Amino acid sequence: MKNAISKRINNVWSAFFLLLPKIYKAAPFLFVVTLCVNILHGFSMGAITFFNQRMFDSVAYFAEGNIEFQTAVLSLIVVGIVNVLNQILNGVGNFLPQVFDEKAQGVLGISLHHKMAKLPPIYFENKSLLDDINKASKGKSDAVFFIMMCFSLLCFYIPYFIFMSLYLFYLKPIFIITIVLIFIPSFFTQAIKTKIIAKLEDKSAPIRREFEYYGRCIVDREYFKETRLLGGFSYFIKLCKDSLHLLNKTQFSALTKTNLYELCMKLVSVAGYLGVLYLLFDALMKSEISIGAFSAVFASIGMLFSIMEEVVCRHIGPIASNLGTIRNYYNFMNLEVRNGTNEKPSVTGSIIFKDVSFFYPGCTISAIKDINLKINNGETVAIVGENGSGKTTLVKLLTGLYEPSSGDVFYDNINTKNISQQSMHKNITAVLQRYQRYQMTLGENIVISEMSKVFTLDELNNACNNAGVTFNQDPFIYEYDTILSREFDGIDLSGGQWQKIAIARGIYRTHEIIALDEPTSAIDPMEETRMYQQFAKISSEKTAIVVTHRIGSARIANRIYVMKEGELVESGTHFELLEADGEYSRLYHCQEKWYK
Repeated sequence: MKNAISKRINNVWSAFFLLLPKIYKAAPFLFVVTLCVNILHGFSMGAITFFNQRMFDSVAYFAEGNIEFQTAVLSLIVVGIVNVLNQILNGVGNFLPQVFDEKAQGVLGISLHHKMAKLPPIYFENKSLLDDINKASKGKSDAVFFIMMCFSLLCFYIPYFIFMSLYLFYLKPIFIITIVLIFIPSFFTQAIKTKIIAKLEDKSAPIRREFEYYGRCIVDREYFKETRLLGGFSYFIKLCKDSLHLLNKTQFSALTKTNLYELCMKLVSVAGYLGVLYLLFDALMKSEISIGAFSAVFASIGMLFSIMEEVVCRHIGPIASNLGTIRNYYNFMNLEVRNGTNEKPSVTGSIIFKDVSFFYPGCTISAIKDINLKINNGETVAIVGENGSGKTTLVKLLTGLYEPSSGDVFYDNINTKNISQQSMHKNITAVLQRYQRYQMTLGENIVISEMSKVFTLDELNNACNNAGVTFNQDPFIYEYDTILSREFDGIDLSGGQWQKIAIARGIYRTHEIIALDEPTSAIDPMEETRMYQQFAKISSEKTAIVVTHRIGSARIANRIYVMKEGELVESGTHFELLEADGEYSRLYHCQEKWYK
């Protein structure tokens, strides 16, 4: 898999500057207001210690008769006002980031899905990409948290520590060691935890994805009937338990190491705390500081330790430990997409393959090899062959879903490698083997193929009629408003009915090329014959590509291509290929009894 990343996240600073524009654009006004509130909150925290000293000194001076009662009361009122303002700023400062987080998460989530929609489909054949998606989804959440925590440090904690450092230095320069004794042990703890947790995420992602998949096999509607019918429930439960056990074991091993390091550093911090108290007491006994300063610093020293631990453990620690998942998110968002800039017009010419071969990711054997063919505009072609012969892969290359590993595919003499992502599939539609059963209304299931088209009932009726979807025979009690899902108080359909809807969906889309990949496998032969005859009519002026394992159905085509073991071995009309007595003839005669 190629990666077109010009800038990389190698450290906290690169992550901050690369992610900041994306996060800021999610809600600029709310972002700025949140930062301003944090700055005020940080200075108010430091101001409390300063005004507490003034209050304690005022009380002491009043007791000694050096100041009047009103002055002492005034200092008490000021402390009260500062504390009230601090609590207000604290509440607002906690509320605004939560609101911003929800907003930013939504914006980044949308951009993540847009990115997935733009990735070449072949990427999804790669196991590593599926792991990357899992890690990127987590990294998206961590990216917002990362930026907000960075700004909490810059706008709240740093102002607080600057204020406290200047205040302690003003009282007695040696008091500045307080900050150092608190910070260093916690910082080293988090530096070690960061490396361990980053490695943990790389190990956990594939295990976590396996666990989630096994869970779906047990409870998802798509799987659970067959899982229970075939007795696979106990087997998947075992796989779930095994993967969960491995995941917990991996996490427990990492957390044990980090907690041991943290315990050692905590002991160092306690020793530093006791040392600070000694320095404070010694300064008071030597009359180097006032009783008010001693009381204020003594009252705030616990808060100072608490906030420093909060900074390192709840902010610097997660910021650093999340760097791995944030890097996954950023790298995923910068994966290479189709680089073409040519805007493909409507297909009015031909589709040409020149020496096309294709390998799936991780495979050393080609799915198709050295294919040369030409499909003229308005021509109906059929692709036949045994299972595994490369028919479906050929269709995915014909429709531009995949780019060839070697060789070239041309639309109207334009190489598909040079066609832009936005226009690649313009005027192309398809009904694939694994079509989707959307749990929505019948109408939505059809028009979803082209939501930008202005909806008309006539076009919808036309698509349904051509696909054989009828209201007088099929159980669509509310016609196009019928919900196609029992989970949402709707109805369930047979495989054949769903195939008709998938075909109607493909026909509804405005197109010049239509590809049908085994579209009638669940439909009875009589209905299949009717549908192919109808399909031949509606495709008479369009380019149509039909993949089928029922050789008799290929007779509607102007030309038939025969695939075998990834190679194109024959081409011609139905009667030409029968006379050639090759692979097509062999397949036809094997199925001949079906047609008599």
